Order: sequence, then structure tokens, then C-alpha cells
Amino acid sequence: MANVTRINVAPVKALGLVHPDEVSLEPTGVAENRRFHIVDERGRRCNQIRSGELVQIRPAYDAGSGRLTLTFPDGTIADGVVSLGEEITTDFYGRDVSSRIVEGPWSEALTRWAGRWLQLVESPPGEAVDRGSGQVSVVSEESLAELARQSGRDSVDGRRFRMLFEIAGVEPHTEDDWIGRRISLGAAVVQLHGDVGRCAITMQNPDSGLPDFDTLRTIGSYRARRDEESGQTYMPFGVYGDVVRAGVVRVGDPVEVLEPSLLDATA
Repeated sequence: MANVTRINVAPVKALGLVHPDEVSLEPTGVAENRRFHIVDERGRRCNQIRSGELVQIRPAYDAGSGRLTLTFPDGTIADGVVSLGEEITTDFYGRDVSSRIVEGPWSEALTRWAGRWLQLVESPPGEAVDRGSGQVSVVSEESLAELARQSGRDSVDGRRFRMLFEIAGVEPHTEDDWIGRRISLGAAVVQLHGDVGRCAITMQNPDSGLPDFDTLRTIGSYRARRDEESGQTYMPFGVYGDVVRAGVVRVGDPVEVLEPSLLDATA
């Protein structure tokens, strides 16, 4: 039986990941995941493609108390309870997300460390996703192992792909076969909608943010490109979906594909 092996949460989009032993999946996803993002002086979302080094900053966020801590590579810390200021609209791949500027020490600390003006912003839970929906993403360790085999590497760290759940106990890319079906993750149920098109961020080392592995070339060497409605093509790796039934998911929990007869009971 497949099971959850690692949970990857990004309290601040583009910064380092945290790995809780359990999360609560709500209809909007995990409340702590991608709760914050960063914009530059022009109000543009700052991502890892332009600023890969941001992944070196380690966040910690408690949604219950609203406390956010950023630990920088030089040992400095920006910490406090989040207070929200004026509204701001951020473009997420052609979709406007209305958010609030975060007041406190974090923007100043980010600006000082990066050497350019940066502003921390908070989004409503579940809004700061790349596809406009799909607050849950899944990739298997077996798919990562196959990518390593195809590239001649000993292993591939799943953090490169920043998927919410890593699982094990299936064949490589079995998760692709689950698209259009519902799966249970612990006590939660997720409807899978599609595969995830990969970008250059996956080429970056998850600790340093520096490119060190041509993931895109390797994926393209053994996986067929997929077509988008726009006519563009992409290279798939991992899958995404929405929460159908809320529930707690823990490391070690079983992952099961639900038979059609069980769907009404989980709606």
C-alpha cells in the first residue's frame, strides 16, 4: 500500500520548505502553505526563477497565533505576530490575487539581505496557487528515483519540485494514472485534476537555490510533452488536485485510490 513519506509546506512562497509530521487539509488546502509571498518595487511577484537564493531563508509560521519567523543564512532573525496593512493585487500567472501588505520587521530584513527592495504580502488561504485551483500536489518517490536513473544520478531530492505530499509504494509515475480519480490521503480525500508542468525552478538546488541539475532536459528525454489548451506544451512531473473531504494527513498515512462505489460517501 502507498503511504505519505514527506510533507512539504512553504509558508512563504519562494523561501525554504518546512516538513511537519502532520497537516490539516481544508477545502482551501493547508492554511500555512503559501500563505505569504514577496513582491518587488513594481509590485511583481518575486519568484525563484529570478531570485533562487531566497530558498536559503527558513520560515516558520503558526496560523493559530499568526506568528511568523524568518531565519536568514547569516543567523539574523525577523520575528513577530503578523499585522496587515493596505491591500495589494498580485498577478499569479494571469490571475489577480487580492492580498494585504504585511507590517513588521520582515520586509526590511528581506530587503537588507537581498540587497534590493522586497515587500512581504499575505494572501487568503488557498489563493496563492499557480493554477488557480489545485491546493494539493503529489509526487511519488518512485518517480523521483526514475528521474535519477534516467539522469545517471544516485538520487533526486523531491524538494526541487515543492510538492505538498511525497508518497511511496507505487510504480514510477503511477500518480499520472490517478488523474480524474479521487484518492484518500490519511483522513482527507482529494480529487486529482491534472499533471504539473515543470519549469526552470526545478533545476535549482533546494538548499542553495543555484542551478545544478538540468531536470527539464532529463524529463523531456523520457516523458512525452503534454499540450495545453493555449497550444503550448509542457513537461509533466507530479499531479495536482482539490480537497473533496477535509481531514488530517500524517507522515506514514495510507494513500488509496477510491473505487467509484465509495465516491458518494466521501463527497
